[in-house]
Amino acid sequence: MSTGTPPETAPDAETIAAHGLNEEEYALIEKRLGRAPNMTELGIFSVMWSEHCSYKSSRIWLKKLPTEAAWVICGPGENAGVIDIGDGQAAIFKMESHNHPSYIEPYQGAATGVGGIMRDIFTMGARPIANMNALRFGDPAHPKTRHLVSGVVAGIGGYGNCMGIPTIGGECNFHSAYDGNILVNAMTVGLADKERIFYSAAADVGHPVVYVGSKTGRDGIHGATMASAEFDEDSADKRPTVQVGDPFTEKLVLEACLELMATDAILAIQDMGAAGLTCSSVEMVSKGGTGLELDLDRVPTREVGMTPYEIMLSESQERMLMVLEPGSEDSARKVFEKWQLDFAIVGRITDTGRMVLKSGNTIVGDLPVGPLVDDAPIYERPYTEHALPAPLPTAELASAEAPMEVLRKLMASPDLCAKRWVWEQYDHMVMADTIVRPGGDAGVVRVHGSQKGLAISTDCTPRYCAAHPETGGAQAVAETWRNLTAVGATPLAITDCLNFGNPERPEVMGQFVGCIKGMAEACRALDYPVVSGNVSFYNETNGVGILPTPAIGGVGMIADIDRMARIAFANAGEQILVIGETRGHLDASIFAREILGREDGPPPPVDLASERRNGDFVRALIEAGRITTCHDISDGGLLVAVAEMCLAALADGREIGAAIDLPDAGMPVHGWLFGEDQARYIISADAVSAKTIIEDGGKANIPIKVIGLSGGATLTLGGTDAISLRELQRAHEDWLPKYMEA
Repeated sequence: MSTGTPPETAPDAETIAAHGLNEEEYALIEKRLGRAPNMTELGIFSVMWSEHCSYKSSRIWLKKLPTEAAWVICGPGENAGVIDIGDGQAAIFKMESHNHPSYIEPYQGAATGVGGIMRDIFTMGARPIANMNALRFGDPAHPKTRHLVSGVVAGIGGYGNCMGIPTIGGECNFHSAYDGNILVNAMTVGLADKERIFYSAAADVGHPVVYVGSKTGRDGIHGATMASAEFDEDSADKRPTVQVGDPFTEKLVLEACLELMATDAILAIQDMGAAGLTCSSVEMVSKGGTGLELDLDRVPTREVGMTPYEIMLSESQERMLMVLEPGSEDSARKVFEKWQLDFAIVGRITDTGRMVLKSGNTIVGDLPVGPLVDDAPIYERPYTEHALPAPLPTAELASAEAPMEVLRKLMASPDLCAKRWVWEQYDHMVMADTIVRPGGDAGVVRVHGSQKGLAISTDCTPRYCAAHPETGGAQAVAETWRNLTAVGATPLAITDCLNFGNPERPEVMGQFVGCIKGMAEACRALDYPVVSGNVSFYNETNGVGILPTPAIGGVGMIADIDRMARIAFANAGEQILVIGETRGHLDASIFAREILGREDGPPPPVDLASERRNGDFVRALIEAGRITTCHDISDGGLLVAVAEMCLAALADGREIGAAIDLPDAGMPVHGWLFGEDQARYIISADAVSAKTIIEDGGKANIPIKVIGLSGGATLTLGGTDAISLRELQRAHEDWLPKYMEA
């Protein structure tokens, strides 16, 4: 057998650059190998050392995030994070990006993003029970935006619906910063027996390596490399790097894997995501401290004449790699053949610490595993710290528009309008365990067969992160914590999807560093660790980057779903209370952007001690059954939150408006109504209960104020300025469907 792996000629500079490698990185490859790589080896190094796979610009900063708690079973480093939810059960969850593919080919890009994150979950032995997403599109007036919205939403719905997994919430926002680079962040939560969790480390020398699922094609080659580069005017030509998904096959893979996982056959398992067979095999043996041999002729392919390079770098979907207990191969094969899936023994685990690739009678690749993972370059990029902007003069934040006219405009704006057009395309009730559908503070699913509920939220406010990254990073974490708290859940852990521009630019790297610092501080203060996540850099086109967008996915537990809160007003004649201090912060607010055309100024301060104190107080009220209506105050401020509570009641068939008081003297009206001060909630309660809640709040040093009364068919301010709920509903509901129909 030939061992002639060196190429006849070394790769030229153009080939090296086309693989996303700089001169220094290529020189290091030659040093590690002791020779020039052949094309297959060059391709393997390029994807493993890509930003997408190696985290070479972010790794040193990610280590600053807190990742441990008594309930954390598995933190970052595996396919997904795992937390203990009691009764021998574990929740497994993660959020990832599929930004570049979704811009190039919106339907397939979004669909395969959903498929990929679901594989991360069931790879660990969990049955997926809920999906979420966080979507950012460009200016609605941009000629591509409508097409991208349509394709992405259809792709998410098409894949998730076919899989039979409910999509129970998310975000959908618009801003011109995303014109050339949309964001599609997908999150999945699964449920598993905590004693039956599967990991990826392949430590068993001599054991068989098995390929299962779909056949390998030429789709998705260089997908990881493409995801690690910024766009330009030729980005549309990258369509061949976008994978094509098949949710019906993925459903078969899910059921087959879970069936085999019920036995003791699987010793290690890894899905083939970014970089396909390369990344899955390298990660397994790297974690196990072993090596492997792969016979590429045994890999099931759907196209004739595929080269070793193509087989190793393909990102074809719905594929898994396993290490099996010797002797279990035949029984495992029967399981996958029953589900009409490919099953092939493609290699074995070795003790060499090397990846050896064979095709025919030739070794076509021979690489040390260590340099591919552990020795990947780590860059401590220079960064610029971002100072807190000076507050805008009060006079520049004033508006002569009547508050109710402002409210009408805000409720009909692209960011605050109803997203029903989006979520009605998702099956959010399949599996019959959805307790809170999209539109609330957090989605809630019942833990099947129990009274427990899992609350899930995704959130981020990019304009805050752009204004001051550290504050914005802290606020993103605190916002999901509030969303979970507002339904009565105990927040347990987060996953993140960190979307930024080019880290080689100091100002962008400064945004990333600042957000990480803020996130870390908030996670520690709220006892809310990071257990999984994803970094997506190079989200920019022709040097113009997106707003810094560290999307946060939070998961919390509700001990008894009969004791939870919803945002809809439940009864007329109840007092409406705001918990937390209102100062009227309008800088960097939705009001400033939509009404005044301003996007400058500092974000609202984040007082983490107040967040913790106020949130714990609200959660205790819900757990004790003292309130059933609660909504956190976020984008748009107090009056928008009250309007959302009225409209939620109307959607439930109850016409319950509200009469809201004018602010105290000295507080600007628009600041009171539309300021975005943090750590605040709106609740409602009868007069007797409200009195005791205020008294209890005083003892705990928590500001609580009665701001009005629920009831009627209008939302009224100060007894005179009113808007009917039906008119408000039309303004809120109409914008998105009309935009998509145009």
